[in-house]
Amino acid sequence: MEISVEGFGESRCTKLFDGNTQSAVYKLRVTIVVKRAETGLGRAGTTGLSILSSPLTIGLLSALRSQPRSVTELRNQVGSPSPTTLRGYLNDLEEAGIVSRRKQDAFPGTVMCELTASGRQLLIVGDVLQAWLNAYADGPVALGTPLAKRLVKSLVDGWSASIIRAIAARPLCLIDLNGLISSLNYPSLERRLRAMRMAHLVEPVESEGQSTHYAPTLWLRAAIAPLSAAARWERRFMPTTSTPIGRLDIEAAFLLVVPMLTLPEELSGRCRFAVETRNGNGGGMTGVLVEVEAGQVVSCVSQLRGEATGWACGSAGAWLRTVIDWEPAELEIGGDTRLAKACLESLHQSLFRVRSLTP
Repeated sequence: MEISVEGFGESRCTKLFDGNTQSAVYKLRVTIVVKRAETGLGRAGTTGLSILSSPLTIGLLSALRSQPRSVTELRNQVGSPSPTTLRGYLNDLEEAGIVSRRKQDAFPGTVMCELTASGRQLLIVGDVLQAWLNAYADGPVALGTPLAKRLVKSLVDGWSASIIRAIAARPLCLIDLNGLISSLNYPSLERRLRAMRMAHLVEPVESEGQSTHYAPTLWLRAAIAPLSAAARWERRFMPTTSTPIGRLDIEAAFLLVVPMLTLPEELSGRCRFAVETRNGNGGGMTGVLVEVEAGQVVSCVSQLRGEATGWACGSAGAWLRTVIDWEPAELEIGGDTRLAKACLESLHQSLFRVRSLTP
C-alpha cells in the first residue's frame, strides 16, 4: 500500500506499507505541573497522557474512583508518601480541576478529596491508555508502573517532536529526521528515536544504503486511541492550558490509522476525510485522500486536492465523537456514502472496537 504526504518539510515522501512543528514535551517532575520544555509549544494529547504517566497521580485517581476519601485515607492507599509530596500532588490536581477538596463540618480538620467531572473523564482516558499498554509487545504493562511511565514518555516525546508525524509518511533514518525537524538537535533526536525503538514504537525496515530506516509498529498505530481520547479530554477540560488539535496531529493520525482499515471486498473508490482546524489566522481544512480497491486501502495522501467518490467533513470534535464513540451524526457525509461510512466505522473499530467512552 502506498502512503504519500505533502507539506512536511520540503519533500514529498512515499512509502510502501507491507500490511503488517515546534512542540514541547510535557514532563512530570516531583508534581504533575505541566512544564514547557525547550522545544516550544506542546501537541494535542500530550498533556493528558503526561498526567497519567505519573505513578502517584494514577494511585490517587484510582483511590478516588469509587468514593471521596480523606487525605489520611489517600496517603495510606498510595504507599504513604511524605506529607509534603502528597500535598504538592493534591495542590496540582486541584489547580488543574481534576480533584476538589473540602473540609468536613462534622469533623473539624478533616479534608475530603473527590474527583471532579474532569477527573472522572480523565480516568476514562486512563482506561484507554491501559488497554493500549495491555498490547505491549513484551506483555501487558500496568498503568502506574515505572515501565508504563517510560513507554508513555517515549510516545509523548515522539509525538511532541513530530518524529511520529514524519515516519507516519514513510520509513526514515536519523539523518532524514534531522533534515526534517529543526526544533531538536541531532543528539536529542537520536535519544528520542532510540527510546522509541526500545519501546517497540518503531522498528527497523529494509532500505537502500547503510543508514537504518525506521517505520511505525502496529502498536504505534494503535496509540492514536489514547492520544485522541486525551486530546478530547484536553479540549473539554483544559482548553486554555493545552494545545489545540492541529494539522500535524490530524495528518499523523490518519496516516497511521488508515492502513489498519478492514473493508468489504466489493468497495472501491476514493474517499476524502477533511477536518476543520482553527489557528491564529482563522479556520482551515486538513485531512487525507484515501483510495480503496476491492476493499484494500492502496493509497493515503495527506492532501485534499483530487477527485473523490465519497467524503466526510467536520470539526475536530465531530471527528473525535465519530472515531471514539461511533457517533457520526455531526459529520457531513456525501457522495458514495456507503464507502465513506464503511471507512469511518472501520476507523472506529480499528482503534476502539466495541468500547464505549461515553460517561
